[in-house]
Formats: sequence, structure tokens, C-alpha cells
Amino acid sequence: MGTEPSPGFDVEALRRGIEGDTAAPLVSLYAPDAEVRVVDRYDQPSRPKVLRGRDEIAEMLDDVYSRDMTHRLERCVVQGDQVAFTEACAYPDGGRVLAESMLTLRDGEIVEQTTVQAWDE
Repeated sequence: MGTEPSPGFDVEALRRGIEGDTAAPLVSLYAPDAEVRVVDRYDQPSRPKVLRGRDEIAEMLDDVYSRDMTHRLERCVVQGDQVAFTEACAYPDGGRVLAESMLTLRDGEIVEQTTVQAWDE
């Protein structure tokens, strides 16, 4: 589901990255100077977690992908240099995580991302 893809941005690469077993394919989609903001129960909107640069982003994603859980890209909409997507994750015990993300692209790479996530407790 989506509009015409942005030149140079591969939605299927995003799907493979999100649904893969390691963080590396997903990390490769980020520009070296990318910034990610995460808002959740612990990182409130007034003080989101901010990751700057591909190395910090990779560190967080390596941690996420080291966990025993699945990740699925549910929806993705591309409009020009903006991408919005929903990611659903599940732990073997039935616990769920839902994340909504908005991306800004530059030359087909992710340069900004804001993610709002919630999980079962």
C-alpha cells in the first residue's frame, strides 16, 4: 500500500531490513549523518531518545535484533522524500510491540526518523 516510490528509495529493501534476522540490512538504509528520535513510555515527547549518526543507530538496532522476536512491516506510504510506516513486533511469549515511524529521505537514504512505539506490559 503506498504512492509512487521516491527515486532511489527501495520499500522492499526496507521490508527486508525490518523483517530480517540482523540489523545490518536496515542500518545500510541510513545516511551517515542520520538522526533518529524515539518516543515511548520511557522517552517522553519533551525528552525523546535521540540517536545521531549511523553508528549510534546501528548500536540500538543491533540490540533490538539480538532479542528473540519477529518484526513485520505492515504498512508503508511513500510520498516524495517522506515515508511513513507501521512495524509490528512479537515476542515468543505473545508480547507485542507496535511502532509508527516517519522518515525523511535525502538521495534515497534515511536522514531523519521519528518513531513512536508502545508495547505490552
